[in-house]
Amino acid sequence: MPEKKKKMHLATITIFVSDRKGLSASVNRILTNNGRLIMARLGVNVQRHCVQNCLALIVVAAEGTAKEIDALAKELNKLKGIKAKTCFLV
Repeated sequence: MPEKKKKMHLATITIFVSDRKGLSASVNRILTNNGRLIMARLGVNVQRHCVQNCLALIVVAAEGTAKEIDALAKELNKLKGIKAKTCFLV
C-alpha cells in the first residue's frame, strides 16, 4: 500500500524577542536547525536607536506539515523572553 502523502501548509510565525542581544544566538540556532521549513525571514528592530536590551520582531514564512510548524513555534516559546505566534495560511 502506498505511503500517505503529508499535507503541506504555508504559515507565518511572528516572533517577539524581548532582548535581541541576549537571545539572538538561541533564536538563530533554532531557526537554523529548522531551516528546511523556512522560506523567508524578516527581522525588524522595534526600537530604532536602541543599544542595550532592545526589542526585536522576526517574521518567518514557513512551509511544512502543521505538526512541524507548530513544533518550531513551541520550541521558540520555550525560550524565556520569546513569544512566537503561528498563522496558517493554507
